[in-house]
Amino acid sequence: MASTPQAKPVDRRINSLSRGGSGLTRNSSRSRANIVSHNDAYTFALRVAYLHYLLQPKQKRKQFIPAPKVPRKPAKFGDLIQDFSNTKDAKPQKFPRGFMGSLDKRIQGVVQGSERLPEFKDAAVRRSFAVAYTAFAEPGFRQRMDKERRLEDLVLIFYSKATQCLQAGASPHDDSWKPMVDRHVALFVRLISATMKDHGNDKDKPELMGRLSTLENKLLTYDQDLVIDTGGGGTTIEVVVPPSHDVKDMVLVQVVAKIFGQVNSKVQSDIQVNKTTWNEAAALTDLKSYQHCLNANTKRTLRSDDFDVEDGYRIWKKAEIPDLTHMMAEILQAKPSLVKASSNTADSNKPLPQINASYMAQDQAYSELAKSITSPVEQDSLSYGFDQPADMSTLKFVNDEPSIYLEGATYTFIPPEPRAYYRAILMNVMTYDQLHPPQEPEGQATTAPFSRDSLNLLNEICTRWRIPQFSRLVLFLDVAAQKFLDQETSLDDLDTAFKFIKNPPEDKKAIHAHSASLSSIDQSHWTILDFAQYRQVLLNLHEALLRDLYDLLQHCYDTKLRAEMSPGPVLEVLEEHINNDPSFSRGAEELEIFKSQVIEGLCEKASAVYRSYLEAEVPQNQEEWQFYHVVQLGKSVVKLCERIMKRYKKNPDIMGVNPLTILVETMFPSFENDAKDLIQRILQVAQTKNSEVDLQDGFDLYKELVEIRRIHQGVLPNRPFAFHIEGLLAEFVWRWIRITDLRMVDLMDQAVKQDQFQVRSQNSEEPATDDERHSISVIDIFRLFNETADQIFTLEWDDDVTYAKFMTALAKTFGVGITRYCEVLEQRFTREMDRLPPAQTTAAKQTKQEQWKEQFIQRAKEYKEAWSNKEKIEPYDFYPESFVKLNNIEYAMVQLDNLERLMNVDACAEVLAKNSPPKEKNRKPSKYVFTIKIVEGENLKACDANGSSDPYVVLGDEYQNRLAKTRVVIRSLNPHWEESIDITVTGALNIIATVWDFDHFGDHDFVGRTSLKLDPVHFSDYMPREYWLNLDTQGRLLLRVSMEGERDDIQFHFGKAFRLLKRTERDMTRKITDKLTQYINSSLSLDALRSLVSRGITASVQSLWNRQSVQPTLTQADIAAALQPLFAYFDDNFKVMKQTLTEAAMKMVMTRLWKEVLVAVEGLLVPPLADKPSMQKPVTQQEMDIVFKWLELLFEFFIGGRDEQTGEAMGVTPEILKSPKYHELASLNFFYFETTDNLIRTSERMTSATVARAHQSNNRLSAPASLGPAFGGFMGQTAVRRTKSIMLSRNLGTMKKAKEDKRKEAQADPNDDMILRILRMRPEAANYLRDRSRQRERLAAAAAAEMIVRQSLAAGGPRFGANNLPRR
Repeated sequence: MASTPQAKPVDRRINSLSRGGSGLTRNSSRSRANIVSHNDAYTFALRVAYLHYLLQPKQKRKQFIPAPKVPRKPAKFGDLIQDFSNTKDAKPQKFPRGFMGSLDKRIQGVVQGSERLPEFKDAAVRRSFAVAYTAFAEPGFRQRMDKERRLEDLVLIFYSKATQCLQAGASPHDDSWKPMVDRHVALFVRLISATMKDHGNDKDKPELMGRLSTLENKLLTYDQDLVIDTGGGGTTIEVVVPPSHDVKDMVLVQVVAKIFGQVNSKVQSDIQVNKTTWNEAAALTDLKSYQHCLNANTKRTLRSDDFDVEDGYRIWKKAEIPDLTHMMAEILQAKPSLVKASSNTADSNKPLPQINASYMAQDQAYSELAKSITSPVEQDSLSYGFDQPADMSTLKFVNDEPSIYLEGATYTFIPPEPRAYYRAILMNVMTYDQLHPPQEPEGQATTAPFSRDSLNLLNEICTRWRIPQFSRLVLFLDVAAQKFLDQETSLDDLDTAFKFIKNPPEDKKAIHAHSASLSSIDQSHWTILDFAQYRQVLLNLHEALLRDLYDLLQHCYDTKLRAEMSPGPVLEVLEEHINNDPSFSRGAEELEIFKSQVIEGLCEKASAVYRSYLEAEVPQNQEEWQFYHVVQLGKSVVKLCERIMKRYKKNPDIMGVNPLTILVETMFPSFENDAKDLIQRILQVAQTKNSEVDLQDGFDLYKELVEIRRIHQGVLPNRPFAFHIEGLLAEFVWRWIRITDLRMVDLMDQAVKQDQFQVRSQNSEEPATDDERHSISVIDIFRLFNETADQIFTLEWDDDVTYAKFMTALAKTFGVGITRYCEVLEQRFTREMDRLPPAQTTAAKQTKQEQWKEQFIQRAKEYKEAWSNKEKIEPYDFYPESFVKLNNIEYAMVQLDNLERLMNVDACAEVLAKNSPPKEKNRKPSKYVFTIKIVEGENLKACDANGSSDPYVVLGDEYQNRLAKTRVVIRSLNPHWEESIDITVTGALNIIATVWDFDHFGDHDFVGRTSLKLDPVHFSDYMPREYWLNLDTQGRLLLRVSMEGERDDIQFHFGKAFRLLKRTERDMTRKITDKLTQYINSSLSLDALRSLVSRGITASVQSLWNRQSVQPTLTQADIAAALQPLFAYFDDNFKVMKQTLTEAAMKMVMTRLWKEVLVAVEGLLVPPLADKPSMQKPVTQQEMDIVFKWLELLFEFFIGGRDEQTGEAMGVTPEILKSPKYHELASLNFFYFETTDNLIRTSERMTSATVARAHQSNNRLSAPASLGPAFGGFMGQTAVRRTKSIMLSRNLGTMKKAKEDKRKEAQADPNDDMILRILRMRPEAANYLRDRSRQRERLAAAAAAEMIVRQSLAAGGPRFGANNLPRR
């Protein structure tokens, strides 16, 4: 093994050891061959413990002796002040700046009696200080003191004032006051010193503080204390108590007895027998002998050959000399009689002989010893009491031997082999403390692994036997290692041992390096034997710990691992105490061998564990195999991996070995191959038996396999999984989707059937919140949708294309459910809204003859009402359940929008578009969706006696299948339905539209019929078209038709669902507003307008008849009063609606009513758009003003006032009310009364501008601008702007954007529709209307052709982004 530069001395040391007896060293430090007996170890330990007792400071007791009275002598104050000021070589001292202020406060405290020092409480002292304080406050004196800052002046003034104060009132011959002057001045000086200390000036003025202290002491030379002595004098002296020599008083002796298992009587007997030999003189002789051997460099002590470098020996020897000196001084201090007198009194008068150097050194030693004896140390101190080392070898002691044979000298207290004896004692100490764990007092530092008494004994032994600190610690670690290897101690005990040598407890008695840690001592200063032994201990422990670590790792895959089986503590000891030690070195080859052995063992263990899992979870018979068994096998594998990850989370690598990696590398390939074979075999058996595997088992298996694949990819990123999980188990998901699709319609029916459609209010006394105004059916439905989608989400499918297809199929299924829900809800809603009044319900139960009679009476009533034109309309009685259904539709749109975002529809569409084959992209759809919007009718046949009809439209196909039915519009020959339906076709289809008049009794009257052919070939440009279809009787019908290809696209499915919900919401809203439209049309009819105007004319005629000077006219109040019945009617109905409808639904109803208001107002002013003149007559200017005043009042009514704090509209916002229709009506004021020629010129100018914009748009290769609603003759058609396609309705965001674009386009692209409608009331404009209609048809045809060309050029399909499909 190659050695580092630092390791070279180590090799030399080991080589020197191997050479044997070439160098002479102490045997005890060389070899551990000799075995120390238990009795020998006990005997020498007892000797040291007994010596410790002998050298302890003797106990003393106190004895009181009365002191004689000392006569007082007066002090000469002038001399004291002179000495204070004229100290030799002293510089003038001044008190700090600002000191007088602080001193004043202290003097005030004395005068007031608040001073904390007790000596200032005397009344005479307080009077003296009061007089002095008055003098100090004198301005002149104060100014001088602040300038010069001399303390002498301050003390002199106090002395003068104190003298005056104490002398006042005394007789001329009375001198008793004079001693009190010195006492009061001393108190003043003490107060000055205390003030300076309180303000930290004592550190800045140390010399001044010293002078003040000297002055105070001199003033008190004949006064024992500042406090007046009221008792007698006396003193206390200490008397030495003789030792008892009882074991009970010997602490360390008792410790030795416990450690070696001896009773006190046996120990007492041993001491009694040997106390004449084990005394202080023998200890002193041992030290003298050791010192002579040290100086002579004999084998009895360590020599330079025992150290690797000379510096190590020199440093050790240098440290030994002061230690020996202190130990000798300790003995002499305990036994002063051992010192010989330096001279005899009989020879005191003889002349002194010549003193040589040796005697001078001896005298110096005696001088130092005398100082130590006359100034003994504190009893409780464990130090030896000497600061300077002294060589005691030249001292003469009692009973000194004349000569000492150094090599053969024997010691009384030091054993022949201190190192071996110390190790034997150390073994016994550790065994005893292990059996009797020490209990340290609370708050006291621990001395583990020893008790405090044991540690004190070991320290005393090492001190008396001169064992160096590094040897002590190495021997201790050697013993601790032996006990660990012999399995007598645990790993925690070994860790404690290492911590002990790195941070040993402080030894208060230690003089040099006895409390130093092993790492703080330079290893080059160790002995060769200690270094070799320390390194060998580390090697032995390293091998043992590696064996333990191997055994522990072989249990890492066990199900339950006990705390002591964790490799963490072993690794901690290895890394912290052995591998990081500079004395220890390890080879890379050894570590690789250990690593390979651990890996091999773990692989075998992992294989065995997997085989046990396979045998426990999978039956032997293949016919019994199920997915459940594969799932359980996978769970066992995953659970084991999770347990290993959690178990080794902080330290995944152990000595370069990762248990999780080995487990995955060994177990996962076997499991993956077995799982693939098991799954294929299970599916094959199921197919053979013509059965199906349970869906939940398939889902559970997928989740388990995905978890295993996740672990596989995290641990083995470069090794692919054994098989494609998604490809093997995708059929389970498709089967689950198909089952869900088949059950969807029934689930919708069940949800509606169980719903009472009531507000779910928790508190009947408070209004329900919006969240409580929808019923449970819609909540259950979208809970079902979300749970269905979550079933796919939780799978975390790892194939984006397949996942997108799953989402597409689910979207189609959700669309089926929403279609059914809307259908059932709308049917119930229609029945509730079209219910018969109570009288008609009663009539329906009558006989045929009674019904004909009732019908005749009803006809007569209608003729009478038509003649009188005074019909009263009552508010409609709405069902709350109907409003809840509308709330459900509104709630469903919001929830569907959330679901659309959750399913990440756009990302799914992008993935499918990018990964679909080119042929599939260009393939034409096999199905087409036609959207037919029944817009309005014009000039229909009147079927009722009142000259009107109640028309509705029924759509059917050529096979007599009923496709749709519109709502009934009450009493209108020009009805507006604005209702849409979707028809899916595979080829051409003829549809028939039949208009009927609704009657409550009898059959409905036929109004007219027309037909239209829906051929996908004619709509290949996918542009919407409008058709005016003439009825076979009278009037015509406007239909708007558009076509889209039926696609299996997720956006298409969501678009259909959204459009259906919006259409259902719109149809329900219309049905609600239709109940109010009759009164709106009646209140805003031409008859109501002319009736109001006629009242003004009648009033004018009466004024002429009565010859009044002022003709009355219609006021603003009269115009507003005409609408009050309508406002009251609205309020009555709104009150009912607000109790049930949500805020959004309420605003939607009000917005729809506003549209009905605009249509009614529009019908007063202009006829519908057509290519022929109308029979309607224009209104007068007065009537026009009344109509616009009505419009203004209605506008404010629908705003509903404004909030006082926010200023926002409480009803419908002005932005919604100011619709394009509202702006068109507002533009009537500009054109209504213009001449026909001016109107025609304006129309031509607008047409030219529109054509120019269309050409400009074509040049930019963009879609042509809208040409406005088309009109034409019989079967006239035109292409219009394509809006409200299914793809533009796929979520609330796209629907809102499309609506906003429509509004902006209508405002930015004005047309001449209103002018053309005005011209219809001008007979002279008939030719212009006809020409204008033909021109618009040509422009529309050209725009359609241009669109076809562009679609052909852009047939490449859309571009999509990257194939990145977020799941939610």
